Amino acid sequence: QVEVVESGGAQVGPGGSLKLTCSLSGDRRQRECMGWFRQEPGKSREGIASIYPGGRSTVFADSVKGRFTISVANDRTLMYIEMRDLRPEDTAMYYCSTGPHSMNCPVLEDPRYKNWGQGTSVTASS
Repeated sequence: QVEVVESGGAQVGPGGSLKLTCSLSGDRRQRECMGWFRQEPGKSREGIASIYPGGRSTVFADSVKGRFTISVANDRTLMYIEMRDLRPEDTAMYYCSTGPHSMNCPVLEDPRYKNWGQGTSVTASS
């Protein structure tokens, strides 16, 4: 069982910045894929960023490309997403997840992402 805990969500004004943390523990594989996702009320979950920790390869959704940055600690217990130039449409519950490298990491959407946290709320408004 992989334990996933997201933290760092807050209310930030438009144009502001925020850094979220994903804490990972438990039984984990050396080769795994990691990703950040978000979900607005009434909408489907959206993959926004992914990283393969082994090679630090990354991919971003068009909606956040150029504004968000994903990173992971060397021991793979912490993953981050740095968000800047936040917009009202960035308001959502943010989740992180892990899955096997067999999903061809990095990848934004894949049903093999199986280890989920409970999310942390981000609100970008004045």
